[in-house]
Amino acid sequence: MILKIYSENPSPKEIEKVVTVLRDGGTVVYPTDTLYGVGCDALNTRAVEKLCSLKGVDPKKSNLSIICNDLSNISEYAKVDTPIFKMMRRNLPGPFTFILPTTSSLPKIYKNKKTVGIRVPDNNIVREIVKQLGNPVLNMSVKDDSDEIEYTTDPELIHEKWEHVAEIVIDGGTGGIEPSTVIDCTSGEPVIIRQGKGVLNL
Repeated sequence: MILKIYSENPSPKEIEKVVTVLRDGGTVVYPTDTLYGVGCDALNTRAVEKLCSLKGVDPKKSNLSIICNDLSNISEYAKVDTPIFKMMRRNLPGPFTFILPTTSSLPKIYKNKKTVGIRVPDNNIVREIVKQLGNPVLNMSVKDDSDEIEYTTDPELIHEKWEHVAEIVIDGGTGGIEPSTVIDCTSGEPVIIRQGKGVLNL
């Protein structure tokens, strides 16, 4: 199912449809401020395992990233000291993924790596979904190395590829082609490990 949602003013009724799917352990494709993402309720272990399997991601070896609505409850999911928190506040919402040590609130599947990526995208649709859900959303890119660019940016083509996996593909307009910039904050000093979209304000 493809669902049109406008980022300037997301319809609460349409957002509720998406949230219902996520609460039921489903998978959704949505726009962010970088690439389109595919995700599920980050606190639903079965949904997380299913999505990792679909994407061929080994949670023991890969960093898992979650999308939060804002930084108000970040300490529930990640350990963050004051200087790093201030830097995150300066740069978020924005196209950045901050790698931080996990806390015990996250399901066991996240403990394998002992780290979690935190995203607060500058996109009203996905942040509204997270807000209504009341939980973060596990986030992975729809992009595969083999993909033609159109299959990662055009919602109709994304739907064609993902309709058998995701219960809902949100059409939030044309997607971006640049991934987020990834910053490792686990050693106290921020280190950019992937330069993508955006310029980090240290």
